[in-house]
Amino acid sequence: MRRRPGLPGLPRLSARLKLTLSYAGFLAVAGALLLAVVWVFLLRYVPDTPQGLLGISPNRYLLVRTFAPAAVVAMVFLLVFGLVGGWILAGRMLAPLTQITDAARMAGNGSLSHRIRMKGRQDEFRELSDAFDAMLEQLDSHVAEQQRFAANASHELRTPLAISRTLLDVARKDPTRDRGELIERLHAVNTRAIDLTEALLLLSRGDRGNFRPESVDLSLIAEEAAETLLPLAEQRRITLDVTGGAAPTSGSAELLLRMVTNLVQNAVVHNHPAGGTVTVHTEPHGDTSVLRVENTGRRLPPELVPTLTEPFQRGTERVRTDEHAGVGLGLAIVHSIVRAHDGTLDLVPRPAGGLLVTVRLPGTP
Repeated sequence: MRRRPGLPGLPRLSARLKLTLSYAGFLAVAGALLLAVVWVFLLRYVPDTPQGLLGISPNRYLLVRTFAPAAVVAMVFLLVFGLVGGWILAGRMLAPLTQITDAARMAGNGSLSHRIRMKGRQDEFRELSDAFDAMLEQLDSHVAEQQRFAANASHELRTPLAISRTLLDVARKDPTRDRGELIERLHAVNTRAIDLTEALLLLSRGDRGNFRPESVDLSLIAEEAAETLLPLAEQRRITLDVTGGAAPTSGSAELLLRMVTNLVQNAVVHNHPAGGTVTVHTEPHGDTSVLRVENTGRRLPPELVPTLTEPFQRGTERVRTDEHAGVGLGLAIVHSIVRAHDGTLDLVPRPAGGLLVTVRLPGTP
C-alpha cells in the first residue's frame, strides 16, 4: 500500500473512501444531534419519581433504560447505513472521474484519438469532460500538424541535399566539367538549404513565443520593410506604397519586422503580371493596432486561401527568382508570429484579384 509522503505509517486514503467516511460521519453526527435534542427537550423534563395513577407512570429512569439501548442500535444502524450508502453514492459520483482518468492514461500512452463524450445532464463533471475532450482535440490536431510539418521539412531539406550530392558526383566523375558552373549551382542550392533551415528555426521561435516584449510602432516597421524590398518591387515594376499613421503595439521588434517583411515580399512576389501595386497601411483601431497588406494579382480560389498559412504551401502559381526563391514558409512564419503576439491574421481574396492580409495586434497607449 502506498504511503503518504512525509507521514510514515499513514495509508493513502482514496477519494471514494474519504467521501464514504464523510457521509457516514455526517449521518452519525446528525443522529447524535437528534438524540441530544430528544434528551434536552423531552427526557430532562420527565420527573425522576413515580407519579400518576397507581404510581406506575413512566419516570426518567425507566425511559432512559428503555431509550438508551434503542438509541445505541439506531446509531449503529445509522453508521452502517452511512458507510454502505456513502460507498455506493461516492462510487456513482466519482464514476465520471474514472472515465476522465482512463482517458488521461490513454492520452499519456500516446492515444490522442480517444474522446470521453460524457452523457447526462450538464454539471461540473460534464464541463470537465467537455474541456478535456476539447484539449485532446487540440493536442491531436497539433501533433498531426507537427508530424505533417516534419515530413514536409524533411522532404524540402532532402531536395537540396540530393542535388548537392548529384553535383559533387558529377564533378568527381567528370573532371573536364566546367567547375565554375558547378560551384555556382552548389552555391545556389546551399543558399536555399540555409534559408530553409533559418526559416524553420524562426518558425520554431515564433511558436514558442520566447521573446522580451518592447514598445513597437508598426508604421515604422512597415516603412523599414518597404525600403528593404523597394529594389525588388522596382525590378518587377510594382508600385509599393506605405500609408496610414502610427500603430503602437508591444512585442519583439525583430519578429514583427520579419512578419511585415514576409507579408510585403509575399505581396510583391505574387503580384503578377508586372505593373501591379502593393499597399501597406497601418492604423490604430480601438484597443488594437491594425496592419493591412493589399496587393493586386490574379484571382485566388476561396478554398485555397485557408491553406496559405500552412507550412510549405505556395499557392497555385509562384514567380520565383534566384534572390527571393522562397521556401514555402513565409505566411506560416507570419501566422506563428501573430499568434505569439496574441493577435489575429485574416486573409481575404480580392474580387479583382490579389490578396488582402489584415493583422490585428493588441495596442498600447
